[in-house]
Amino acid sequence: MLDHRPFTFGRGLRHLSLNIYQVSAISKMEQMTLFGSSGIRGLICKEMTADLALRIGAAVGHKHKNIIIGKDTRTSGDMMECALAGGAMSTGADVYLAGMVSTPTLARASFDYGCGLMVTASHNPPEYNGVKMWNPDGSAFDTPQMNEIESLIMEDRMALPKWDEVGTVHRHEGAVRSHINDVIRSVGNASVSVVVDCACGATTNITPLLLREMGCSVLAINAQPDGHFPGRLPEPTEDQLMDLKRAVVGRGANLGIAHDGDGDRMVAVDENGRFIDGDKLLALFASLSEAGGIVAPIDASMVLDDIVDGNVVRTKVGDVYVAEALKKFNFPFGGEPSGTFIFPRESYCPDGVYAAALLAKFVSERSLSQMIDSLPSYNSARESFLFQAQERDILRGKIAAEMNNVKCNKLIVVDGFRAEFDDGWFLVRLSGTEPKVRITAEARNRDELDRLMNGARSLVKRCLK
Repeated sequence: MLDHRPFTFGRGLRHLSLNIYQVSAISKMEQMTLFGSSGIRGLICKEMTADLALRIGAAVGHKHKNIIIGKDTRTSGDMMECALAGGAMSTGADVYLAGMVSTPTLARASFDYGCGLMVTASHNPPEYNGVKMWNPDGSAFDTPQMNEIESLIMEDRMALPKWDEVGTVHRHEGAVRSHINDVIRSVGNASVSVVVDCACGATTNITPLLLREMGCSVLAINAQPDGHFPGRLPEPTEDQLMDLKRAVVGRGANLGIAHDGDGDRMVAVDENGRFIDGDKLLALFASLSEAGGIVAPIDASMVLDDIVDGNVVRTKVGDVYVAEALKKFNFPFGGEPSGTFIFPRESYCPDGVYAAALLAKFVSERSLSQMIDSLPSYNSARESFLFQAQERDILRGKIAAEMNNVKCNKLIVVDGFRAEFDDGWFLVRLSGTEPKVRITAEARNRDELDRLMNGARSLVKRCLK
């Protein structure tokens, strides 16, 4: 039976009692790592509860005494914001509420604070929510920071201040305007016709306005903030963007832009209505930025090796790991095939808003179709399979055993299992944010791609039995 009693204080002691969590969401999650590849997230009122959010806020407030909090449009955003703020203030931190903003907007606003907390589940469906944590330089909390916060969340006691030392709450105004001004100063003007699909998410109040102020003609769709995501699901996959495709072609626009729920991702549609995924945009940005080296995760295309002469640092999947490597190797650009792009001179946070503006600038000089067609291109495919969350460890062991028997030129295990062959590769990995096994494959010809995908698919199905 769930104990709903409030926090209690022992006589003469200042501590937070965790007895109420012994059968709550936290105790259910103690058998797994709280942090995924992009913060902490889960199903609302099941995995991600107000109790857990309160605890996260307290843990972060224990380390940082002035915190800015933003949220996307999800229906549970207010609950999460209040719980995080209450937890942080309970440990003596002052909290500044930025309201509904995109993740890159919040990350940039964190520059003036000890850290930033973004209430979002990014591209996940509307029934999910979570928390992303940002340093003042725009980078996500790194591995040591995540481990420290997780340890604090799981501790039995956490020191609390005296009654007259608790934190206070304030409003942070102007985060969106500041982000827009920064991007325009960096990118400049662009005169193109753009259709923007905001997914009813957090970019509704920034990307259309930014592009218009840059000089673009803008049509915005799914531009009302609505956490039910009525227009389409938050993840900007090709099958979710049929309205965007039709609008670009019907309007005769030069470019279509699509964001996820919180705006750290961006994908595109060219002037012919062709979907341009994150993998191709990753290669395009690497090419046009003339990067001498690039950081990309284990599932990124081998096209990148062609563009930067093999000077590719591959990481675990997750923008936090890309940002860590960018800092270490001092490269000018990094990103992920999911549509997240990091420009360190701007911020270490993936910024889909900045990427949209930069792409519009490029398109003002040359058509997107021409730029994409000029890049090397290989055949690729992705697929995913659901599994029961409690079977994660067992499934990982099964996949490891199967992959060790695959006859390949090279097996890379930075994150998941990437098997490389003469003319292609495939990757099998467990998602860090959802109970899914993801398969990615790439090959120099269609027959080889089919062979690799069929082999990977059969391998995963055997492990799921």
